[in-house]
Amino acid sequence: MKILGLNHDMYISSAAILIDGKIEAAASEERFTRRKYTREFPSESVKYCLQHINCAIEDIDYIASSWNPGVYFSSFNPLISTNRRFKQEYLISVPDNIIQLSSADKTSADHMFQEIQMGIKKFKFFYITHHRTHAANAFLTSPFSSSAIFTADSQGETESTSFGFGDGSDISIHQTIDHPHSLGALYATFTEFLGFRAHSDEWKVMALAAFADPDKNEIYNTLSNEIVTLKSDGIFNLNLKYFKDFLFDKPNLYTPDLVNLLGSARSPDQTLGQREYQIAAAMQRITEETVYHALDALHERTKSKNLCVAGGLFMNSLMNGKISKNTPFNNIYVSSCPDDSGNAIGAALYTYHQILEHSSRIPLKHTFLGPSFSDDQIAEDIAKAGLVPEKSKNITQQVAELLAEGKLVGWFQGRMEAGQRALGNRSIFADPRDPTAKGRINAAVKFREGFRPFAPSILEEHFDTYFESSGENTVPYMEKILPIRPERQAEIPAVVHQGGSGRVQTVNKDSNHLLYELIQEFHNITGIPILLNTSFNLNAEPIVCNPHDALRTFFSCGLDVLVIGNFILKKTSAE
Repeated sequence: MKILGLNHDMYISSAAILIDGKIEAAASEERFTRRKYTREFPSESVKYCLQHINCAIEDIDYIASSWNPGVYFSSFNPLISTNRRFKQEYLISVPDNIIQLSSADKTSADHMFQEIQMGIKKFKFFYITHHRTHAANAFLTSPFSSSAIFTADSQGETESTSFGFGDGSDISIHQTIDHPHSLGALYATFTEFLGFRAHSDEWKVMALAAFADPDKNEIYNTLSNEIVTLKSDGIFNLNLKYFKDFLFDKPNLYTPDLVNLLGSARSPDQTLGQREYQIAAAMQRITEETVYHALDALHERTKSKNLCVAGGLFMNSLMNGKISKNTPFNNIYVSSCPDDSGNAIGAALYTYHQILEHSSRIPLKHTFLGPSFSDDQIAEDIAKAGLVPEKSKNITQQVAELLAEGKLVGWFQGRMEAGQRALGNRSIFADPRDPTAKGRINAAVKFREGFRPFAPSILEEHFDTYFESSGENTVPYMEKILPIRPERQAEIPAVVHQGGSGRVQTVNKDSNHLLYELIQEFHNITGIPILLNTSFNLNAEPIVCNPHDALRTFFSCGLDVLVIGNFILKKTSAE
C-alpha cells in the first residue's frame, strides 16, 4: 500500500511516501525550488518521492493532506454554499450543503474523504486535521509503545494546542485549545516586537534569552501575570488586548497596549541591548512555564512516563531540553521535524494507522529520507564547473586532519535529511576547540548575527562525559539544548552556548556510520569526540540539496574545503 503525504500552504511545504507503514522518502519543497520556507504546492518534492520508489502518481493508493477544510463546513456559509460562481466550487458547495443534513456532530470529525475521478484513475484523498497530523508525526515515529501526546503551534484550522494519548498505533485527542489562545502566536508576536521576522526568526529570540542579566527580572515580573492566564486542566488564555495575530487585516501582531506596557518595539536595524535580552528571556520563561503547566495536567490524566511532542513550538530546543527536569515525564521524544514540514509524514502515518486501521508500527530510525547522488553524478557536476577535484581513498581520516588544522569544511554525503536540522549529510563542520570558529562561520560563511550559536555533534558513548541531562542518553535529532559539564567547557569553546549549554546531537554507528567514523578519526587526532556542526547553507537560503547547490554555496562563502561524496575540493587559500 502506497500513501502520499502532503503538507501544503503551511510553513515549509513538503511531501512524503509511505509503503506498507514505512516512510521511504520525505523532503521539503524549499530544497528543490531554493525558496526558503516556501508554502507552494510541493510538486518537486512529490516528483522526488515518486522517483525514489520508481512509481507514477497513478500507482498511489491514497493521498493524505495535513489540513482538513471540512472543519470549516461546521458553519454553513451561504456566500459559498448557495452562490456557486465557478464549477470548481462544487468541491466546496456540495459537501457544505450535504453536511448540514447530517445529525453527526459537525465539529468532531478529524478527517474528510474525497474521491476524484481523473481519466481512468480514482484518486482517494484524506484531509486530516492539522494537529492530528502533528500528533501522528510525534507518536507514530517514536520508539514508545504508549505515550502522552502534546502538540502546540501558532494555529491549525482552529486549534493551537492538543492534549492526547497514543497506545499501540491508536491516537486519541481528549482536549484542545483554539486560536487565538496560542503559544506559537505568543512567541511570534514577541519575535516581531523584538525586530525579527515572525514565524521565521523565533530561534533568535531563544538565543537572545541567554544574554539577559539573571539578576534582573523586572520585565518578567511585568509580563508574567499580564499576558497569560493559567487555568485548570492545563488550559491557558492569552490576554488578547496585547495581540493582533487573529486580526488578519491589521498590521503588526502586537497592539498599542503592548507598546504602552513595554515601550517602543525594536526596529530591525537597532542595536540589541539588555532591554531586548530581558524581553527575550521573559518570553522564553513564560512560554516554558505555560507548557509545563499544560504538561502537568496531561501527566495527571494519562499517568504515562513517556511524552511525545510536536508542532512548531517544539523547534524550541532550549525548552525541549528542560521538559524532563520540570515535569513528571521521564522520557521525551521530539521528532526530527516537529514543525509543519513533518506533517507530510504525519498525514501519511495517520491515514495508514488511524483511518485504515493498520496496527503494525515501524518507528523512524533516522531522518535521511531525501535524495542522494552517486559519485558519477557528482563528478559530472564538478566537471561542468571546470574544476579538478582530489579523490580520497580514506575520506574520514583526511577530512579529520583538515578539521584539526582549523579548516572550515562543507560536507555533502548520502541522502539529504528531512526537517530543518543538518544531522551530518548536508553539514558544515569545524574544530570545536577553536575559539574563533563561531565568529568565522557567522561572519564569513553564514553572514548572520554574531550571537547565533552552533551545535556539537558528539559520539554517543561520550555523551555523559560532556553533558548533564535529566535521563536522556541519546539526542539524535539535535532537538534539545542541554548543559555542558563545567569542567569540559574550556575544551570545546566553539560550541558552548551563552550560559554553558549546547544544542547537542548524539551520533552512533547505526544512525550515520560515515559521520561516526569522521568524529572518531577527529577524536583519535585531538582527543575530542565532538565536531562543530551547522547546516550547509548561506543565511536566508535553504540547506543544499544537490551537488550544484553545494558547489555554488562553497564558492559563495568563506568555506575552506568542500567534501562531496569521495571528492575533495580546496580553495587556494586552504592548500
